[in-house]
Amino acid sequence: MKKLFLILFISTANFLFAGNDPYIKITVAKDGSGDFTSIQKAINSIRDLGPAEAFVFIKSGIYNEKVTIPSSKHKITLEGENKDSTIISNNDFSGKPDAFNEKMTTFNSYTLLVMGNDIKISNLTIQNSSCNEGQAVSLHVEGDHFVIKNSNILGCQDTIYSATNHSRQYFENCYIEGTTDFIFGQATVVFKNCTIKSLADSYITAAATEAGRPYGFVFFDCKLSAKEGITKVYLGRPWRPYARTVFINTEMGKHILPEGWNPWKGDKMFPDKERTAYYAESGSKGEGGDISKRVSWSHQVTKKDLKNYTLEKIFDGWDPNK
Repeated sequence: MKKLFLILFISTANFLFAGNDPYIKITVAKDGSGDFTSIQKAINSIRDLGPAEAFVFIKSGIYNEKVTIPSSKHKITLEGENKDSTIISNNDFSGKPDAFNEKMTTFNSYTLLVMGNDIKISNLTIQNSSCNEGQAVSLHVEGDHFVIKNSNILGCQDTIYSATNHSRQYFENCYIEGTTDFIFGQATVVFKNCTIKSLADSYITAAATEAGRPYGFVFFDCKLSAKEGITKVYLGRPWRPYARTVFINTEMGKHILPEGWNPWKGDKMFPDKERTAYYAESGSKGEGGDISKRVSWSHQVTKKDLKNYTLEKIFDGWDPNK
């Protein structure tokens, strides 16, 4: 009887905890030592709307691919062997002819497009190697519950497109570089402990937050740096009227302009965006963190309001670390 009880207990425990483990594990390797030599082929092989996490391990190498995770795929983890030597790279840009001789736009210039929900990425470099040819997105995310950690996202103009109003995205311990508006979009996004490097005198962020949404881009404990010779960088400008961007406890290099923010004057469709955009800071540090000459329409987050800047509140209950 005791033996039967033990068997039933073990079977029940296995059933209850099975959901915590990937139901499939796939290895991608350029040298043919894995299940696939292509990241896209590995993703294509995963069952649509699978029952649990699908884990894809990517061995070191340069994967010259344009990769899409469609909305029919979810709960996928992509993990590289080493973030500096496991690289997804492409060179599409706005204006480049595609396979049908049609000109590409910003929105299909991506190297990696994530449309599925519950996608996790770690230890990878995602790169768009096109520079000064037009907008060239490295990472384009539309899915909800997106997490990327310990990764490099490299590009020039429009490096990261955090798209769609319903999307919640979390970046931690990432290195991000670009020239103009290289973090842009409508999504609710948190950047934690990230290094953000400007490669040109321009703008870091261009949020397009939907009217009525309490959060747009929030940066915690990040570091803003710049390529040598870069001296005139704005924290952001509003792509759309209700753009929201907040920097909390961020170290800002001397390349950050004293006024901090730009209103994007000359946009005939959306004039006077400084009246509706919400740009704020708290605890800015470094040579660029002096707030005494910030534009009058920017804000400083009060100690009372800082209580509203938690992951739980920003993401409406979603915990990206689970």
